[in-house]
Amino acid sequence: MWAVIGLGNPGRRYARTRHNVGFIFVRRMAERRGVKVKKRKYMARIAEIKMNEDKLILAQPQTYMNQSGLAVREIAQGYQLAPRDIIIVYDDLDIPLGQIRVRREGSGGGHHGLRSVIEELGTESLPRIRVGIGPLAGREEATRFVLAPFGEEEIPLLERGLDKAGRALAMILEGRIDEAMNRFNKKDRQTEDNLE
Repeated sequence: MWAVIGLGNPGRRYARTRHNVGFIFVRRMAERRGVKVKKRKYMARIAEIKMNEDKLILAQPQTYMNQSGLAVREIAQGYQLAPRDIIIVYDDLDIPLGQIRVRREGSGGGHHGLRSVIEELGTESLPRIRVGIGPLAGREEATRFVLAPFGEEEIPLLERGLDKAGRALAMILEGRIDEAMNRFNKKDRQTEDNLE
């Protein structure tokens, strides 16, 4: 069993914002399998699906971004999941829109949601998919940027990034996280782009 937890903020006000790309990814996965992420459990909205013969818990914490770890800890305890079986999906300003990065472990960096998860679980060893929402334009203030909705012209790139995240997730579930990192983390994006 795995849990795929997208980070974001609950409520309509934030639904289409850049900071909610984790929520958007989880909702998209659920919709493509004909289910909704609506069951309230463990401080989150949850759906359960099957993917590659694995039971997958899809979750959107309802604790607001900065306290995401509270819900993730509840989900881990409730489903008796080890951190290595929890895949966190979240936005990253330092990655261009349309691109992703995959990591097996590491610090939370400047992302308050991931930092909360690491703090509550007591480990940096959990797989994650970072979905690009950048770059931050000029001198624009970061908080304002991440809490703004995606523009219509950005949607095709957003979809491209979400598609890549879906492929990366499938590889992680198959035990191929190193391959996913090699494929999606290259600085020269032409290699990956040419595979599409």
